[in-house]
Amino acid sequence: MPIRRLAETTINRIAAGEVIERPAAAVKELVENALDAGSTRIEVILAGGGIERIEIIDDGCGIPAEELPLAIERHATSKLQDEALVQISTLGFRGEALPSIGAAAKLTLISRPAGQDGAWRIDVAGGAITAARPAAGLKGTRAIVEDLFYATPARRKFLRSPRAEAEAAERTVWRLALCAPHVAFRLVSDERVLFDLPAQPEAARVAALFGREAAANMMPLEAQRDEVKLSGLIGPASLNRATTQLQSFVVNGRPVQDSLLKLALRLAYRDVIPAGRHAVAALRLELPDEALDVNVHPAKSELRFADQNGVRSLVIGAINRALAQPVSLGTAPSATLPSLALRPPPSAGPRYSLPPAPSRAARGFAEAELALAAPPAARPAFDIQAPAPAAPATGHPLGAPLAQILDTYVLAQAPDGALVIVDQHAAHERLTEERLRAQFQEGRIATQPLLVPVVVDLPAMEAARLLGETETLARLGLEIEPFGPGAILVRAVPAALKDPDAAGLLRDLAEEFAEAGAPLALEAKLDAALARLACHRSIRAGRRLQREEIDALLREMEATPRAATCSHGRPTFLKLTRADLEKLFGRSG
Repeated sequence: MPIRRLAETTINRIAAGEVIERPAAAVKELVENALDAGSTRIEVILAGGGIERIEIIDDGCGIPAEELPLAIERHATSKLQDEALVQISTLGFRGEALPSIGAAAKLTLISRPAGQDGAWRIDVAGGAITAARPAAGLKGTRAIVEDLFYATPARRKFLRSPRAEAEAAERTVWRLALCAPHVAFRLVSDERVLFDLPAQPEAARVAALFGREAAANMMPLEAQRDEVKLSGLIGPASLNRATTQLQSFVVNGRPVQDSLLKLALRLAYRDVIPAGRHAVAALRLELPDEALDVNVHPAKSELRFADQNGVRSLVIGAINRALAQPVSLGTAPSATLPSLALRPPPSAGPRYSLPPAPSRAARGFAEAELALAAPPAARPAFDIQAPAPAAPATGHPLGAPLAQILDTYVLAQAPDGALVIVDQHAAHERLTEERLRAQFQEGRIATQPLLVPVVVDLPAMEAARLLGETETLARLGLEIEPFGPGAILVRAVPAALKDPDAAGLLRDLAEEFAEAGAPLALEAKLDAALARLACHRSIRAGRRLQREEIDALLREMEATPRAATCSHGRPTFLKLTRADLEKLFGRSG
């Protein structure tokens, strides 16, 4: 086949795929245009996940009538003053967004600059342009995108569900609203108002979008090294989440998902929050434009720092210093790792405590529900409670219980003499999940109506996300309904949860759905929710167990599929053979 030049419309449609790969990308480009135009208020309206319709209304500087045809030409822009691409101070600069959207969808621009007698309108559909003409309109610009990718059906068939695309677009607006607290933002999705925020200080904007609980516990962060300034709000170690949903990074006013900043945040918190949990933070970096390369990808979400090591160390050092400060009244205490130093127990009482023989009422551990002993009011940091000696039973691979240490780990001796160490929370989490899964498959997850329904306040987007999964949650025994803006009423919970933390459970479920993505098949959503329910129901580290409870835990682990790992893939037990122990003590060989 001979080489030939492609038609201009084909070129534009190919290029559009790099810039506008889904509705969220179109929303991002249009809102960035509105911010670059100096808007003080921006409204975003979505329908059908943005596939059917996207509408962005701003009160910015507007586009003069004579420049409207130029605005939809590729690589035409009013923003790039430095053609060397060294000092880029605007969010957009490539001149690709509007022509890309016009090539893939039906685009309408209605704009009126201050001082112009009236608004003018121009339409582009699949690359075909209709001449500009007068129209009714207020100062600013109104951009309407309809039938996204109708001109590129190959791209459209790879879009996710409307709900999934809406989630991505809503998340994009969430990030943009965080990066510009001086601008009022309103977001409407399928006629639901997700947020309507005035121009406000950054702390107030973070509170509005992260939620009241997070905002009440977050602390300010300020640091500077040379010309690089770091500011924002971070949570104490005790304020952590199941996912990274409550993490925001803004660099020179641009919302980014930068791997260097994510890594720095994770490293700063790695010693103070549990594995599998994530810090809560809203970070903002300001540095000279020439110290930053934003022209890495058409989406402009990736960056290159001239001094990567300097930025990383600034972020880690500033957070470490903030976390090391004494906790003020009203702030949740930071979580710390347990000390390995052995402190002597109180003078009253033996060094090794044998629990009393259990009563008949305490012997129900092996039943469907586990009877948990109440922890004592005070105990030493390193306390060993030892059940009565028992010979390892040959029919039980995990052996006979020896002791519980730190009220967290169970020691047992396997039939071959090996030492077995069980993480009681991880193990019980797996047992609980498998039990809930079996009940669900049998169609009998029991529901416990709450005598007094619980009202849970959540960020508006998290509340909307959960309410969109009402049917899924109902199948799991969790009955919820809306209760005003950003609030959910919990009427019933799965009976297996006993006395759940409703707020913590709903928050984790909302983040679980968001992190995995709403396009998940129903089965995958149920799996994620079952795992989260199991985590909230399980024995916590720090709970003292009776000897029969420990034995029943081991026996149930042996009878449960997949009991070697918890719901998050972490091991539930370790086995140390004689050879392993001798190697640890340098006795091997």
